[in-house]
Amino acid sequence: MKLLYTLNQRPPHSITLLLAIQHMLASIGGIVAVPLIVGTSIGLPTDEVVTLINAALLASGIVTIAQCLGFGPVGIRLPVVMGSSFGFLGVAISIGNADGVGGIMGAALVGSFVVVIASFFMDKIRKLFPNVVSGVVVTLIGLTILPVAMNWVGDAPNSSAQFATMPKLFLAFISLAIVIVVSIYCRGAVAASAIVIGLAGGYLVALSMGMVDLDQIARAEWVGGPAIMEYGMSFSLSAIISMSLVYIVVIAEATGDFMALANNCKVKLSGNDLKRGLLGDGLGSTLAAFLTAMPLASFSQNVGIVGITGVASRYVVATTGGLLILGGLFPKLAALAVTIPKPVLGGVGFIMFGMIAYAGIRMLIKAADTKRNALVICVGLASGLAVTIEPRLVQHLPHDLANLFHSGITTGTIVTVLLNQILPENAVSDSIEESADDEAESELPVQTSETAEKKQHIETAKQS
Repeated sequence: MKLLYTLNQRPPHSITLLLAIQHMLASIGGIVAVPLIVGTSIGLPTDEVVTLINAALLASGIVTIAQCLGFGPVGIRLPVVMGSSFGFLGVAISIGNADGVGGIMGAALVGSFVVVIASFFMDKIRKLFPNVVSGVVVTLIGLTILPVAMNWVGDAPNSSAQFATMPKLFLAFISLAIVIVVSIYCRGAVAASAIVIGLAGGYLVALSMGMVDLDQIARAEWVGGPAIMEYGMSFSLSAIISMSLVYIVVIAEATGDFMALANNCKVKLSGNDLKRGLLGDGLGSTLAAFLTAMPLASFSQNVGIVGITGVASRYVVATTGGLLILGGLFPKLAALAVTIPKPVLGGVGFIMFGMIAYAGIRMLIKAADTKRNALVICVGLASGLAVTIEPRLVQHLPHDLANLFHSGITTGTIVTVLLNQILPENAVSDSIEESADDEAESELPVQTSETAEKKQHIETAKQS
């Protein structure tokens, strides 16, 4: 797909703002959800939960700007949105129940240096991700995150009779349909704004159906501010180890997100680019810990927005970072975005996450079509999807290993990288296409000696 705005282009200010709002609306639900779930799970009062949410928005905005624009050796300079990662939910709740918010921030601070240290080895790490590997990782990011969109559409516990009721399915369908229609039949800035138009259209329909909770806006404060080390920090070895294991998962996911984003932006990433991106990721989580925000990671849904809209401008997403900062300082602005019903987000999420999987498939097409690579791809995809579909497969592993392999992205990445390194290039080197040609040739009619003799007589006659 041709890009409407390339990586370093600056759209007109009005269009930039509209496109930036689009990215903010797609990400703010996830950014807010993590501190909301953690805060309520460990028993914090409502005003303290709001403080965590404001801190998350502020940290996300600052680090998003740093990643997009770059500051010296920090920042990948791609249109990446950074936000509180769902990957940290389980371990953060566990640490919070034992050691409070201070324990979470202490473990997050120390664990962030795992990412910082890993960034200095990205030249070597990049060599582990040729097209056959990176394609699997990016495809898994899209496929394994689809359940998030499904849960948004359901908007209730899976066992509840209220899961995916007809009004919720209708909202999701309307939102998805609007995005598709705008993307296909509109042009220019309107087509590029398909996601935000889908969200707005779904929101208006939800309002007419009485499915929007406007009380959240009324309850939000007008002005908020950063709560620097609000709860202090405490350090527990077991908490630090648990948090560090999740950071290892984030390294794999961030690498895949960066490669998918570069593919959508039609640029090539070097090991040094990945180093700057991962350094921004790690130092961003360090800053977040001081601001009393949950650890940060790149947001995959925004990678999908770049793919579907064709807007690769990093200045657009840097503007999104500014809007997130405003959301952290003026909670009522954030509350407005948070009132978007989850089924609306879910309907739009299907196309966003599907676009990420499509980017991965395009990478796989570029890989050599050999039986060896087919084995690497099939086993890698199957491994990642297996633990996603059936998490109990790893329940009997040691606790730390189970935490590591519960992520389909991590499992698929590890399996694919190992297979690509272990399987020798010449072990199964024949091309699948060549094998198909051989089979096709073997099915051709066998030429008998009598037929050959007749052909020879005809050729002789022609020559005479």
